[in-house]
Formats: sequence, C-alpha cells, structure tokens
Amino acid sequence: MTVVRSILAGVVLVTLTLAGQAQSRAPGSREEIRLSFAPVVKTAAPAVVNVYSRRVVRQQSMSPFFDDPFFRRFFGDRGFGIPRDRVQNSLGSGVIVGADGFIVTNHHVIKDGTEIQVVLNDRREFQAQVVLQDERTDLAVLKIDAPDGGLPFLELRDSDELEVGDLVLAIGNPFGVGQTVTSGIVSALARSRVGVSDFQSFIQTDAAINPGNSGGALIDVDGALVGINTAIFSRSGGSNGIGFAVPTNMVRVVIEAARGDGKIRRPWLGAQLQRMTPEIAESLGYDRPRGVLVQSVRPGGPAAAGGLGRGDVIVEVDGHQVDAIEEFNYRFATRPVGGTAMVGYLRGNRERQARVALEAAPEDPPRDSTELAGRQPFAGAVVANLSPALAEELRRDSDESGVVILDVRGGPAQRLGLRPGDLILAIDGSEVHSVSDVVSLTERPRRSWDLVIKRGDRVIETTVAG
Repeated sequence: MTVVRSILAGVVLVTLTLAGQAQSRAPGSREEIRLSFAPVVKTAAPAVVNVYSRRVVRQQSMSPFFDDPFFRRFFGDRGFGIPRDRVQNSLGSGVIVGADGFIVTNHHVIKDGTEIQVVLNDRREFQAQVVLQDERTDLAVLKIDAPDGGLPFLELRDSDELEVGDLVLAIGNPFGVGQTVTSGIVSALARSRVGVSDFQSFIQTDAAINPGNSGGALIDVDGALVGINTAIFSRSGGSNGIGFAVPTNMVRVVIEAARGDGKIRRPWLGAQLQRMTPEIAESLGYDRPRGVLVQSVRPGGPAAAGGLGRGDVIVEVDGHQVDAIEEFNYRFATRPVGGTAMVGYLRGNRERQARVALEAAPEDPPRDSTELAGRQPFAGAVVANLSPALAEELRRDSDESGVVILDVRGGPAQRLGLRPGDLILAIDGSEVHSVSDVVSLTERPRRSWDLVIKRGDRVIETTVAG
C-alpha cells in the first residue's frame, strides 16, 4: 500500500542555478555538463547536523497471566508483569541557521525526547535545548552553545523563487550509513495533499531520500536555505523518487518565533472555507473549479472587515494563486501578524481585492477552563469556552464556538465515553453557549439527562441515567 512516511535524518537539498543568469536554463555545452557539485557540497555539508533523540518509555506486562501469583510462584518475576522502562532512540538531522547555535529540524524527530544530542559534521557533540516545537508545521527549533564558536550556518532564501525543473542535491544520512549525496530536480511545487502537517504547500523532489533523512534542508548554489525535508511517498518505506520539504517561507516564521518569546502567532481570517468542486463551481456559474469558497464569515473578524462575504471565491493571497484550502492556509500563515494581506476573490464574474488585516486569533470569549464535579454526566471532564484562539490551539475550525471538552479525568464523563474535543451542544433541551451554561444546567441532580454532543462531523443525541 502506498503511504506518505515521515523520515528520520538530515537532508540538504541544493538548487543549482548558473551564475550570472537571471533565469534557469539547460546546460549549453559539454563543459557545463561536467560542472561539479563538489563546491556546493563542501559549503553546505558542515551546516547539516545529526540529531539524536532519546526518550524513556514504560513497557507494560505482556500478558495478564504474568501478574497471577500462582504463575509467578513457578517463574518468579523475570520481568514478567512488572512495568519496565525502555529507552527509545531516534536519529534525525537538523540545519544550523545562525552562528548563535539555532538549529531547525522536524518535530517528529525530537517529539517526546528527554535528551537531545547534536553531532556536527566535524564530530563535535553538543547537548541541545528544545526552544520551540510546532506540530502544526512538523518543525522544531533547537539551540546549542559552542564555547569556541565557529558554527557554520545557512542563510534563508525566499522559497517562492524555486521553479519546477531546478536541479537539486540531497545531502544526508539515510539509514544511518553516513553522509551521502544524491541528485535530482524539483519535480513539483505547492503540493498540498501530503497529510503530514496542517500547512501544506510542500516542495517535491525526486532526489533520493530515505528513512533517516528528516530535518534537512533545501539550499541554492550560494548556500541559502529554501526548505526543510520532511516526508517521502513510498510503497516500501524506501525512496520511490517522491520527497517533500517544508518551504523556508514557513520555516522563517518558526525561527523568528523561537528567537522571540517562543510563541507562534499566526494571522486569523475569521471565515470558514470550503473546497471548490466541479459541482459547486457549476452551481456558481464558473466553467471550472478555481480557488476556495467562503462558506461563512464571522461578524467583526478580519474577513468581514475587509469586505469578504459568504459565497465569495478566494483565488489569490498577495498575488500568489490558491486553489486549495491548504494552499490558502499556507499563504496566510506565512504573513506576519500586524500588517495586511491583499486577498483576490471572485464575486459573481467580477474579480475584486480585499485588504485583510493580519490579526492573531482573539481569546474571546475567555476560555474559563473548569473541571466539573457533582452528580451529573460531565463530572470528571475539564471544559472551556471555545474562542478562535483556543480553536487554533486545538487545531480545529476557528469559526466554531460553544463549550469544548479539554480533558477527561475519570468519573461519569469517562464512563459515558466522552472525549477531549467533544462539543457540548445542549443539555435537556437547553442550548449550551458557555461554561456557565453547563454549570447552571447540571447543578441539580436528575433522574435522567438528555445530551447533545458534537464529535467531529457527527452529532450524538443520548439519554443517560442520573
């Protein structure tokens, strides 16, 4: 079965352009074909590092029989039935992006790691501090302190300058065999259906990339970074010639946050979007699917203030075409909070422009996190008001509102099967809009409770005994 796989280890992808040329072109002579990648590799390789992540996992008993006293009389403990700590190690790579020791890698490389070690190309070893982890982009930022300095690093370049057909090199440590170089081309841009992060606009390459390569980079001939390698598309787990990298325009956002207060602030549109299908396009009078449909607009949000409305079709963000929700999310998320973005859209057959303020999602209403107790079905659950900021934190539609379950810590809530992420819509026929509504509607015990819960796209109606 064909699957998209995240891959562990560092890779550097290098874009080759001809010096002095404003545009890419094919080699014009035998001498140009014989040009070597060696100078590029010598420049880039020292900035590619190995990242070793170590974590301790508690391993439970293999069988309930091992916990039986009669069984243990004959076999003793021998480790049976006794939870034991087991050490898991993972190997990935990273790219040094500053002389101050900041390193970018993939989130999945260091996830849950209790000890992170970085080994440089010159064999120097450092204990690394995790400065920032962002699961939504599958990126993380580490920091090492080199007393003697001398850290090689790569500058960031605008990843939008890449073109399909650019030659690339992959430098990494596939399967842990040691640093290896492979070549290929940029085979596609803005790939949005990879499924390994929330903001999908990946650079695709056919340079051979294998397990052990996550956390590497795309650079040009001058040594400037244009992407971080993240995943492969594979039937066997090995390279099939399709690899994906996160563009540096997204990487830059994460690095700047790490160098600031360690918190990523992304712009909030204040609208719910829907994928354009041929049927929807035809119903709106368009000859083909194009852009993304504005399904609803939150009153008072940036989209509404900019003039966007229900039924509009967004086709551009700051001049960049968007044809999928993932592409829009990527383009919007790479814009800095505090400015504005020009959003091109269609209303009927007319093309229009909206100037949308780039604002962080508001914490309105305040989340008011509360652990519920008492003789009622939600006892043991931690609930909160769902604001746009909390919705973004929970990786759900920022246009949703109501009361969300953040955690289930036992009690009736656990026995009922409630889960984190469930929305409480109604209790005994009364709609729920806030945590205070839940508290007031459950303060008196009852013989039975009629509940309406939203889980994903499903609405669950149930009656439970009091």
